[in-house]
Amino acid sequence: MASIKQLQVTFDCAEPERVARFWCEVLGYVVPPPPEGFTTWDDFKRSQPPEQRDSWFTCSDPSGVGPRLYFQRVPEGKTAKNRLHLDVRVGTGLVGEERLATLQAECARLVALGAVHVQTLLADGTNESCIPMQDIEGNEFCID
Repeated sequence: MASIKQLQVTFDCAEPERVARFWCEVLGYVVPPPPEGFTTWDDFKRSQPPEQRDSWFTCSDPSGVGPRLYFQRVPEGKTAKNRLHLDVRVGTGLVGEERLATLQAECARLVALGAVHVQTLLADGTNESCIPMQDIEGNEFCID
């Protein structure tokens, strides 16, 4: 059996480019170059039939290690809790007050980008504290 070499995470959303650019800021990801034959993404969009314009967008880890993120436009809005969510690891290796301060600083940065702080979950005596949040379209994720 062949081993998996790459992983892509797909998001259903209303505004793919807007959500993709949010996640670029969260994760330090980048927007890839436009498809071959186009100098800009706007040029590519203009070449598409109107019903296909802005129907998808991607971003990727510039180091090539993390998964590619793919955002696809869907007609329905989000109606329930995600069955899968991303955990953004920002406090790895930190403990106690230093870890909490790092999580709170990252939470403030993401709120400034449009994320919503849902709550702060403190785990006494462990290193498992996390902050559940929502992205700009309400998709749940955690910073920990």
